[in-house]
Amino acid sequence: MSTHPQEKELEKQPSIVADDGLESASEGEVLHALIAEDRAHDIQLRTMSWQKAAWLLAGDQVCLAIMAQSWSLSVLGWVPGLITMILAGVLFWITSITMHKYIMKNPMIMDICDFGYYIFGKSRIAYEFSGFMLLANNILIIGFHVLTGAKVINTLSDHSQCTVIFSVITTLMGIVMSIPRTLKHISFMSIFSAACMGIAILLFLVFAGIEPAPLFGYGGNYPELGPVKTYAFPLPGTTWVDCMNAVLNISFLWVPQILFPSFIAEMERPQDFPKSLAVLTGISVFLFIVPPAIGFRYLGQYATAPAFGSLGVLGYKKASFAFVIVPTVVIGVIYANVTAKFVYFRIMGKSRHAHSNTVVGWGVWIVVIVVLWFIAFIFGSVIPSMGDFLSLLGAAFDSFFGFIYFALAYWHLYRGDFFKGPFRSVMTVLHIFIMIVGLFLLGPGLYAACKAIIADYAGSTRPAFSCADLSI
Repeated sequence: MSTHPQEKELEKQPSIVADDGLESASEGEVLHALIAEDRAHDIQLRTMSWQKAAWLLAGDQVCLAIMAQSWSLSVLGWVPGLITMILAGVLFWITSITMHKYIMKNPMIMDICDFGYYIFGKSRIAYEFSGFMLLANNILIIGFHVLTGAKVINTLSDHSQCTVIFSVITTLMGIVMSIPRTLKHISFMSIFSAACMGIAILLFLVFAGIEPAPLFGYGGNYPELGPVKTYAFPLPGTTWVDCMNAVLNISFLWVPQILFPSFIAEMERPQDFPKSLAVLTGISVFLFIVPPAIGFRYLGQYATAPAFGSLGVLGYKKASFAFVIVPTVVIGVIYANVTAKFVYFRIMGKSRHAHSNTVVGWGVWIVVIVVLWFIAFIFGSVIPSMGDFLSLLGAAFDSFFGFIYFALAYWHLYRGDFFKGPFRSVMTVLHIFIMIVGLFLLGPGLYAACKAIIADYAGSTRPAFSCADLSI
């Protein structure tokens, strides 16, 4: 068993940590020491108020994936669809609170990799595994946003250039906007990101309501599938793989916790994170359920992902989809910042360059940012269907970072007291269910995602670095 690098640093301070490591110091003392250490740096990370953290959370969560939820409802129908959405929201709140409580017990945690390190008994293998998962998940998500940016510019410009050119433009914008080192600075971008996505959603709902009927649908264009209709349960012919991918689509939207430990680590008062979480949950419950439900009401079986694609009037489509370019780039920047910090501190360690305004420090930071966005650009250009790969992310990664890790954290927090009183008993049962959900996503969910990808490759696929029109 190896010692975590930050433990070694604090063990040099005998007034705070005794020979047996962090166990002998209180959580408050450790947190105070970490904050004091950060204050001594030129570039201070622990500077976010809970309000700025709420902006950052909203900027991360209010995203294009909201516009794919009408499609999920069109696959599942009202009853399974709404039950899945509400259940995902409840589990999101519970797992996020459990995560925060565990981090308060272990304030050394700086990112999801540290979280994995601690819940698996300070295992270096778990740390490296979590690091690989963090890199794979986040780079693919950044690649998805590169592809989405190309789609937006394609749509707005009527495919005036090769799609690869638009991907390069999106990548360059992402690199420039990723230069700030602290999440506090990025939180300001998140305000505009969430506002722009809100405008895009509002415009879509207005246009969907005033159009006599949607035009496009996956199964056929209007009126090939008959009059627009909604239904309580999946339509005949809907496969289990279709339903599972719709569920993964919903769970992907509700599982952003891979970034939360990094957000908490940059707050002035990490104990205030539940306030930020409450703001985010209120926004999410409304935006993740109400607009998709309205979209399904007007699009029915013609719903596409994103729902902008079902609009028939080109002007409506462009007017609403145009605002998506801001959250597309900003969310990519948020993921790039968290990912870059993991790589950067692995390279720089505890050297003076890691937290100082030196040429070496900034040079390495910029190189890491450029490399991350370049790799993401490659993935966004060579994968034929990023939508199916997002389902793969939801199954392979969110099963751990949204469910399994936090069920294990609950076990560490309350072992020996699992059924101490009615409330604790209920929470224990819920966390057992959370573990089951995580294992289900990792098993049958991963199978369904792989089946969808195989089906993509069996049919006509988008060539790598294609100039094909990707307009919605």
